[in-house]
Amino acid sequence: MGAAERDPYRDTWVRYLGYANEVGESFRPLVPVQVVWACYGVATAYVTADAIDKGRRAAAAHTQDPAQAMRVGVAVVDTFVWQGLASVAIPGFTINRLCAASLALLGALTRWPLPLRRWATTALGLAAIPLIITPIDRSVDFLMDSSLRKLYGAPGEPPAPH
Repeated sequence: MGAAERDPYRDTWVRYLGYANEVGESFRPLVPVQVVWACYGVATAYVTADAIDKGRRAAAAHTQDPAQAMRVGVAVVDTFVWQGLASVAIPGFTINRLCAASLALLGALTRWPLPLRRWATTALGLAAIPLIITPIDRSVDFLMDSSLRKLYGAPGEPPAPH
C-alpha cells in the first residue's frame, strides 16, 4: 500500500465499526441482549471486510509473484486473527467483565437505585474503551509476533522458510 493510498478500514471513520461490540457491552445493562449481539455482528462484519480488503490488496500487489496465493492467505489470516482478537474478543470480554463487576460493586456498596447503577455502569464502560485500545493492540501484536507470525512472517514479508 503506497503512502498516498488510504486504508478505509484503518484511516477513516469506518474503523469505529470495530468498536461496536465494546459499545454494545457498555450498554448491556440497559438494552436487550439482542442489541448487544447485533453490535457483535457489526464488529465481526468490520473484521471480515478488513480481512477481505487486505487479501485483495495483497493479490493486487503480488500479481507476478508465484507465491501470490500464499501472500493473499497470509494477509487474510493475519488480519482476521489480529482484528478478531484486538477488535472483538479481548475488548468485548474486557468491557463485559468491567461492567459486570462495576454493576455488582455499585449494588453492594451504594444505595443507588438500579437505573442509576445501570447508567453509571454504562458510562464507565464507555469511558474505558479509549483506555483499553492501545494496551490490547500492543498485546495482540506481541501475541501474534510470538506465535502465528513466526510461521509465516509479518504480512507483506515473504513466508519464513521451514
